[in-house]
Amino acid sequence: MRKDEGAATTSAELRAHNLARLLRAVHDNAGQLTRAELTRHLSLARGTATVLVRELAGRELIEELSSPAGAQADVMVQRGRGRPTGVPSAHPRGPVALAIDLRDDSFTVAAFELTGRSAVLDRHQRAAGSGTGMLADVAARLAIRRREFGDRVVGIGIAVPSPVRGGTMVQPTLPDWQGIDVTGLLGATAADGGCPVLAGNDATLAGLAEARRGVLRGFSVALHLHVATGIGGVLLSGGQPVTGAHGSAGEFGHMPLAGGHGPCRCGSTGCWELDAGARGLLRAAGLGEQGDRMLAAEAVIAAAATDPGCGQALTKVARALGRGIGALVNAQDPEVVGLSGLAAEVYQASPEAVRTAYLAALMRFRRDAPPALLPSTLGGLGALTGASELVFDAFLTPRGLAAWRVPAQKTA
Repeated sequence: MRKDEGAATTSAELRAHNLARLLRAVHDNAGQLTRAELTRHLSLARGTATVLVRELAGRELIEELSSPAGAQADVMVQRGRGRPTGVPSAHPRGPVALAIDLRDDSFTVAAFELTGRSAVLDRHQRAAGSGTGMLADVAARLAIRRREFGDRVVGIGIAVPSPVRGGTMVQPTLPDWQGIDVTGLLGATAADGGCPVLAGNDATLAGLAEARRGVLRGFSVALHLHVATGIGGVLLSGGQPVTGAHGSAGEFGHMPLAGGHGPCRCGSTGCWELDAGARGLLRAAGLGEQGDRMLAAEAVIAAAATDPGCGQALTKVARALGRGIGALVNAQDPEVVGLSGLAAEVYQASPEAVRTAYLAALMRFRRDAPPALLPSTLGGLGALTGASELVFDAFLTPRGLAAWRVPAQKTA
């Protein structure tokens, strides 16, 4: 998802390139490295690093702290003005990425600063109206947040429950979202043309987030599965998503991995998500699909220990999940498998059922050392975090930094 802008050929281009490299390193390492560590990491001369840090600080892109910023700090909290002492971190008036996790029954808006610290700003369930009406609600909330953060907003990232081509949802979970250019719509109604609006599949972005900031960081080849209303995922190579020829790889939920034969909303039959997604869990528990299906599915998991019907539904879904994971490991050969959304919750609630089905589905030669199943450490922030990474990937380039506003000079 990162794009090489080409080699620097002039001193000005080299300076811009090194500024972007340094700011990218602060971002990638969550503001945890000292200036000296960043200097070594980027193979810069000490004097060069000092000049670059000074310029980035002068442009209110970073500030230097006496120690790494706490992971729990809120994105809107204003830190003290203590003397800079060596740990480049996010500036309190620095860039912000707005991220949206769009689902067919709800949406969430969050703000992310340079080092990944975040704050959830809005959560709304869809009313009885249309999906296009919900997009209007998203645009209205974004407009409010854009005014709140002003020119600190460097982009808007959107995680959508659909394969995406360009900014268009090509097979979304709601019929009236079919063919909608969500980036164009929200760019026109909420972004006022002042910053980029970028979209990606929610499961792909959840995997990207785990590779950047979660359990899949540092693995060369990893498989990630994200279960919500349906099931999606992504194969990551060197931390980068393998998205396919048209950007729509990873639709694992629409593969016949659990042995079912029922018709799926996608047009196929026997899809894995019918047995292992939120719909499958609710159906196994004898429940309908009204309201927020994720909340209803989580309630089934929470009740499984005391309600026999919920317990049986959980076991059935856990087995279907494990069987499908085993089939995907046979096909993709990852080092590890990351799990987020309901996949992580089902695995943590019924680990033996998932593991038994997983091992049984593996080819014999894989069973002595099967890839570990690793629940997400990002929780509900996974897709949002991945959406914010889309924004920072675009911003942390010479071209992106050139568009950052220069703070007004103070006068005596």
